[in-house]
Amino acid sequence: MKHYIAASNPMHSQFEATAGYQARHFAWQYGNGVGTITLNRPERKNPLTFDSYHELRTLFHGLRSSTDVKAVVVTGAGGNFCSGGDVHEIIGPLTRMSMPELLAFTRLTGDLVKAMRNCPQPVIGAIDGICAGAGAMMALACDMRLGAPSAKTAFLFTRVGLAGADMGACALLPRLIGQGRASELLFTGRAMTASEGLAWGFFNALHEPAELLERAQALASELASGPTFAHGMTKTMLQQEWAMTIEQAIEAEAQAQAICMQTQDFRRAYEAFAAKQKPLFEGD
Repeated sequence: MKHYIAASNPMHSQFEATAGYQARHFAWQYGNGVGTITLNRPERKNPLTFDSYHELRTLFHGLRSSTDVKAVVVTGAGGNFCSGGDVHEIIGPLTRMSMPELLAFTRLTGDLVKAMRNCPQPVIGAIDGICAGAGAMMALACDMRLGAPSAKTAFLFTRVGLAGADMGACALLPRLIGQGRASELLFTGRAMTASEGLAWGFFNALHEPAELLERAQALASELASGPTFAHGMTKTMLQQEWAMTIEQAIEAEAQAQAICMQTQDFRRAYEAFAAKQKPLFEGD
């Protein structure tokens, strides 16, 4: 049964079961192996704060050892995804910080992207309305993105006097939509429309707002019912092979696949095929 966990206690740094996680700075919903993170400050288009950065990073780090969360959905409340860093709670204080403090903050924001990329669960973004700044980077850090036709995604760092190089944008965005298109968005800070995002490969599909979250959770549930150890291996290899030659990648995949061939899910798939049945995967 799906339920929202009331916010009260911070998460332990290491854990196994995650279904009962109690969020403090966003909403957490769990059901059928899928954890849903909802950024929930809708009155301000769900901006991030220092606290929410820390908690999101901690949660995604913790998901690396989760035994029950098999896939993750990230979305926003009130018809918007995320407007980026809160102007009053983050941007203002940053103008008064020393260089070491600023570097600690920018490393924190990058750590969130790394934690999303390094957790073994597939992460699916359900993106509607405003998706800007750090919010656009959270969307970019997802493994797949479903959007609504009204979604407007802006890497608007240059509009506040900063470089487009933020939280890994100059590495991740060109790989997803191409160097020229990424350059345009990172230099100008203009919003990418949903139709552009679909045509350029940023979005995997577009859905009407009323069904967007349901579609994202259905996709996540489908992945959660699959061979989740193998899914984690796929995500790991997608991440690591960016820095490999073709020869290195082929060898790495040979080793990765040999490991997966030792799992019970591989045996279950064979036995189900032989019996002309659908395999029931358990993630081991």
